[in-house]
Amino acid sequence: MAEPSSSIALVEERLPRVVRAIRAAARRSVDDDVINLADELSGITAMVAEKFTNDKTAEGIQRAFFLAIGGVSLGLDHALEHEGDEAALDFLIEHGAEHAFQAGFRLVKELSGLPEDSLVSEYDEDVVYMQRRLKELFVDLCYADPGQNWTGYERYQRQLSERQGVQAIVRAAAWLRRHHTRGPITDPDLNAEGVIAVAIIFAVDGSGQIVARTGQKDFERLVKSVRANKPDFEAGWAALMAQIPPQHQAVMAERINNYREHCTVLQKMRTRTAMKTLFAELENYAGSELEADYD
Repeated sequence: MAEPSSSIALVEERLPRVVRAIRAAARRSVDDDVINLADELSGITAMVAEKFTNDKTAEGIQRAFFLAIGGVSLGLDHALEHEGDEAALDFLIEHGAEHAFQAGFRLVKELSGLPEDSLVSEYDEDVVYMQRRLKELFVDLCYADPGQNWTGYERYQRQLSERQGVQAIVRAAAWLRRHHTRGPITDPDLNAEGVIAVAIIFAVDGSGQIVARTGQKDFERLVKSVRANKPDFEAGWAALMAQIPPQHQAVMAERINNYREHCTVLQKMRTRTAMKTLFAELENYAGSELEADYD
């Protein structure tokens, strides 16, 4: 009987890109360029220590150095995503580490400006909060030990995709608010998922009106109308979608498809479920987008 074969899991080494570029320099006669690169990294480290860590302690300077490594590497990975370490070295020689760092930091700054979730508060625009959020994200993505594997760029890409998805939801909800049937809603606090839920649920009556916020009285009128007139939900959603701009249609279509299958409010609306129970179900979807119009 043949002995079972043994296999060794190979872990790919993924050091920060700037470290790999410096290693590539060892295969060339670019001593002066490497010295210039080291000087640039020192200057970047000093700047990061002053602004983000602590230039008075050894620990602060080390953290700043690791952040400088990550910031430069993030810029390099973005500029040269499908190119090798030789190309990264050429980039550093031609453009400099400062250019790569600024490109990486710009990515982090733009990412920090995107919403993390669909609950938007007026504090999200507060300057102090925005600076804190930028600093935390910079540290999270760019802290790179030069001797350890680093996945900052992959995490950046993942967060960018997630936040762009959230931004699409927020923008769709903002459009619905601006076109609310009773006039634009200007409240700075926004529950984007709640706005979209209210719009989809109220669309089933087929009136063609866009409802972005509601209260118990209006909801009771909707339920009574649905039970009396038995409207075609699909026709109501089609009428809603006909008014939605192309840039928001994908978000709305995805939510309609989800609610068609899973929304308990829509499932129970045509039944004899008590109004109090239905409204409690609505609260789960609409959240803070419900107006308290009853004592």
